[in-house]
Amino acid sequence: MNLAELAALLRQSRGFAHKRDISDVVAALGRALPGGARDLAQAVPVGDDCAAIPDGHGGYLLLAIEGLVEDFIERMPWFAGYCGVMVNVSDIYAMGGRPTAVVNALWSTGMQPADRMLEGMAEASARYGVPIVGGHSNNRSERPQLAVAILGRASRLLTSFDARPGDALVMAIDLRGAYEEPFPYWNASTGAPAERLRGDLELLPRLAEDGLCSAAKDISMAGAIGTALMLLECSGVGATIDVDAIPRPEGEALPRWLGAFPSFGFVMSLRPDAVAAACARFADRGIACSVVGEVDDSQRLVLRRGPERESLWDLRRDAFIQAASLQAQHV
Repeated sequence: MNLAELAALLRQSRGFAHKRDISDVVAALGRALPGGARDLAQAVPVGDDCAAIPDGHGGYLLLAIEGLVEDFIERMPWFAGYCGVMVNVSDIYAMGGRPTAVVNALWSTGMQPADRMLEGMAEASARYGVPIVGGHSNNRSERPQLAVAILGRASRLLTSFDARPGDALVMAIDLRGAYEEPFPYWNASTGAPAERLRGDLELLPRLAEDGLCSAAKDISMAGAIGTALMLLECSGVGATIDVDAIPRPEGEALPRWLGAFPSFGFVMSLRPDAVAAACARFADRGIACSVVGEVDDSQRLVLRRGPERESLWDLRRDAFIQAASLQAQHV
C-alpha cells in the first residue's frame, strides 16, 4: 500500500467518521443555546479530552464521558465494561489530571449482558483505583447500551490548544499487548499488573507539573494519526508525520496499526528542549516513545514515508472535529 492509498484508507475509516460527527453535534448545540456558539465555549474550549472547570483554588475539576458502540457491547460485554472505565481514566490523565470517581448509565435486556458489563467495570475500577459511585440502569431495553462518566482533578493542565510551531510531535504507546479480535482495540491493560498501570499513567500529570509538556491527547478511536489531527486542529497548527516513526509492535501491519485504539497511547507536542527528558521517563517504564514529526504553522497534516509525501488533511479548507462557528475562536 502506497502513502496515497494509506491516506485514503484513514480518511474513509470508521474512527475518522465518528470523530467528524463531533462537529455536527457541537454546531447543533451551539445553535440551540441562547448565546449561540459563544455560550458553548465559555467554560472551556471545545475539543479537549475533558471539560476543565476552575476550582477556585488554582486547580481544575475535570469531567468527561464516553459511550461504547453497540456491536462492541454485544460481542464483548465484559471488555466493553472494562473499557468504559479505562478510556475515561485515560482522558483524565491526558489532561494532566488524576481521576476521582466514575458513574455509569447502562441499558440491557434483563441482566444479560448487564452483569458482564458491570463485572468488567468493577475490574477496571479496582485495577485503576477509581471507585464507581453511582449511575443509572434500565434492564428493559431492546438493545444494550453503555455510557460511563468520570470526575477528576488537575493542578496543571495538559490541553489540546497549546501545540506550537517548532514543537516536536511525540507519541508514547504501550506495545506490550495484543488486539482484542476482531476489533482494533490494542489491549495492554487487562494482563498488566495494576500497580504498573497506575504508575504508567502517572507520567502524564508529572510531565505537566514539571513543565515538560503542555499539549497532549490520548489516542482514541481515530487512531494515532486521527488523534494527532485533532490536536493540531485545536491548536491551529499543522505537522508532517513520519508514519514509520510511530511506535508499532513488531510484525503488525501499518494500515491496521494506524487505526488501532491502544489502551495506553498519547500524542504530545513538546518543546524541543523537553523531548529527551520526557521520552526517557516513558522508556524507563518500558513504554515505546518517539518523535514522529514537527509541528508547523501550515494547518495541514502531511504524511511522510521515505521519499513519499501525501497531504492527509487541510484544516484551512475542511474542519475535522470543530464546528466552523467555533473554530476561529480557538485558533
